[in-house]
Amino acid sequence: MGKIAFVFPGQGSQTVGMGKELYEKYEHVKNIFDEADKKLGFPLTELIFHGDQEELTKTFNAQPALLTVSTAILQLLKEAGIIPDFTAGHSLGEYSALVASGALSFEDGVHAVRKRGEYMEAAVPHGQGSMAAVLGLEKELLSSVTDEVSRGGEPVQLANINCPGQIVISGSAEGVAKAGELAKEKGAKRVIPLVVSGPFHSELMKPAAGSFQQVLDSIQINEAEVPVISNVTSREMTEPGEIKQRLIEQLYSPVLWEDSVHTLLHAGVDTFIEIGPGKVLSGLIKKVDRKARVFAVSDQDSLEKTLEALRGDTE
Repeated sequence: MGKIAFVFPGQGSQTVGMGKELYEKYEHVKNIFDEADKKLGFPLTELIFHGDQEELTKTFNAQPALLTVSTAILQLLKEAGIIPDFTAGHSLGEYSALVASGALSFEDGVHAVRKRGEYMEAAVPHGQGSMAAVLGLEKELLSSVTDEVSRGGEPVQLANINCPGQIVISGSAEGVAKAGELAKEKGAKRVIPLVVSGPFHSELMKPAAGSFQQVLDSIQINEAEVPVISNVTSREMTEPGEIKQRLIEQLYSPVLWEDSVHTLLHAGVDTFIEIGPGKVLSGLIKKVDRKARVFAVSDQDSLEKTLEALRGDTE
């Protein structure tokens, strides 16, 4: 029997109504949502179930909303006795991974990501930074493109190295536009601007890191009971001091998702369970390794199918 990794999606996966069916069906799912509302002091649940998509997509709303939904679904897998050997999350999803591994309490996590979203939103005035996905260009070549544009005075860098042929760049709006044009000249198949409110995972997020450090200093980070794969290093982390340091660096460092998947595969993981709305990570994992077994759990139907498949393993 191979090993299991729980993986958690990041910003961009949020949709109005996510988690509602499970909320209505399970008491302990409802408890997680209630805890979020109480900790944040506003009705996040109302926004998630009945809100306006644009309002939900704002960084400081999307982050606690996704953490809440992922943590709620996580409870159901735990209750069914599914225990991961590793956890990992994409950008914001790393917080869900830390909650899953026991390094963070949900209450501290939801408070931290709400603040993280506020600081990220405030770091760069709206419209001055942007991100774009570049398809079909090698990492080294794209890196030389962003270096060239940055040397010209418009900062831009690799932000998410997701899977072969899909890399997100981030920086000033002008820098991202120039790098996108240059990438196409060098042979990129497509450049797709992302609908985000800022240049995440770029040097421009450094001001947010300073403020966010104080938030992390004010919460309890425990030794992780299950190793978490860090976005920044693509290596295992369990020790509280390292976790805190990596969470600060993560704001302005690239997300090494492709490398993280390789780390998990090398460690013997053959089953990935994506926990939360959407199937973004499932798609990326399949592009890294077609043979990987991937499940995505977001509602009652996908929960039942996943549990049935996993039970088949043990019989």
